[in-house]
Amino acid sequence: MKVVVGGALANKAGNGGEAWVRLSYVLGLRGLGCDVGLVEEIERAEPAAVDYFRATTERYGLTDSSALVDAVGAPVIGTPVRHADLLVNVSGNVRAESLLERFETTAYVDVDPGYAQIWHETGALPIPPHDVYFTIAENIGRPGCSVPTAGLEWRTTRPPVVLTEWPAVAGSGRRFTTVATWRGPYGRVEHDGRTYGLKLDELRKFFPLPRRFGGAFELALDIHRDERPDLQALRDNGWRLVDPREVAGDADAFRRYVQGSGAEFSVAQGIYVETGSGWFSDRTTRYLASGKPALVQDTGFSRAIPTGEGLLSFTTLEEAIAGAEAIASDYDRHASAARAVAEENFDSNRILAKLLEDAFA
Repeated sequence: MKVVVGGALANKAGNGGEAWVRLSYVLGLRGLGCDVGLVEEIERAEPAAVDYFRATTERYGLTDSSALVDAVGAPVIGTPVRHADLLVNVSGNVRAESLLERFETTAYVDVDPGYAQIWHETGALPIPPHDVYFTIAENIGRPGCSVPTAGLEWRTTRPPVVLTEWPAVAGSGRRFTTVATWRGPYGRVEHDGRTYGLKLDELRKFFPLPRRFGGAFELALDIHRDERPDLQALRDNGWRLVDPREVAGDADAFRRYVQGSGAEFSVAQGIYVETGSGWFSDRTTRYLASGKPALVQDTGFSRAIPTGEGLLSFTTLEEAIAGAEAIASDYDRHASAARAVAEENFDSNRILAKLLEDAFA
């Protein structure tokens, strides 16, 4: 089967975590025996972005099967395929009609639930017609989830992790890390009279965590230096801040950072939490696969994914403190369980085989 992944490497230059979102689909589908390519649209082919695309595709053996194109589908690097069985269009990066018409089947994969549906429903950024629509909003269309379906029939999927690329690595239990963006790439969105929050709105609720728990909490945080009050509050409460472009700027650096950590602590974008979407972080799947316990804010995913060992969820500061104490006090058990959670819930072989089945159902 010839499959092309619609990716975003150049558009996310300097973000190793985002690179792994697309690499996981490409490498995972290859692992299933598919003939896989990558295509990315970019409006402005800045030299640094083009170099990032070239370096990433070369590093992972994708040079001959990858293409970077402009907004109308004209090649910048490589040549996009003329025909394929399936387009796996992650975040709808491929929008040019000249490209979309080359595929027998097109599958849109939403990894930012709430944003994509609201933008489509309001006309701010309509999703081009596809044959099938996937979302990682586990709870979409169910009671308790306010993510609108926007008139589309959504199938659910989960963020895949290629387990062979992410082996378990020994660690210790009192260093919690994550890679995050303070404001996020999209800004606030409004829907039905409600304004949905950002990651900063959630993280502020948990500023006291390092001081209350006593362990090391580190954020590879993309935050502007002008955010002075929040930067001071983070430091006053014991957060260590590092530059994500320095420690996780490409796919290899991101993997080293995750696997050099003890565990993950992370909050979610406000919209993921407030809608009860069931969103789950692709970054967290890589912590889990690496044998790193994850203490993450519940977005409603605990309705479908088991928590308590390896993966711990929280909604309040007190629950976060308790979760950190649980991981630190029995680290080896939680580390072993973390890998098991990844194997049972996010293995790319299983997730992508189901996606292919559903795409052609």
